[in-house]
Amino acid sequence: MPSKKSKPKNFNGMSYREIQRNNSNNRKSLDIEAQRYLKKNGYKNVGWDNVIILYQKIEELSDEVTLEDLFLEADRIGNKYLTAQEIAEANQSLSKVLNEIDEEIDKKFPDTEIEIIDFRKKKTH
Repeated sequence: MPSKKSKPKNFNGMSYREIQRNNSNNRKSLDIEAQRYLKKNGYKNVGWDNVIILYQKIEELSDEVTLEDLFLEADRIGNKYLTAQEIAEANQSLSKVLNEIDEEIDKKFPDTEIEIIDFRKKKTH
């Protein structure tokens, strides 16, 4: 009686070795803190279930949103509900505040170095 050969396991169209390779490459692209987190919490790249769990956790960590991303998204969403005039006024107000901050920085940290730029053409012999 012939034995049934089991169908090779796949996850997202990848074999066990492909997932391991993917995990290794993607783990290197994470920041150091995320890599330490994975190690500290026992995520391993060995064993079918472990490689899948690690794969999912790496994807979750690499999809984390930065504070800057949140501000940009909030600005984009907020602008949807404003008229062009309100957006222009807000930008002008922001520009004014940034200029004031710039002036304060210049007062606190004056540029005392004198820079001389020589625009004369140098003759090469």
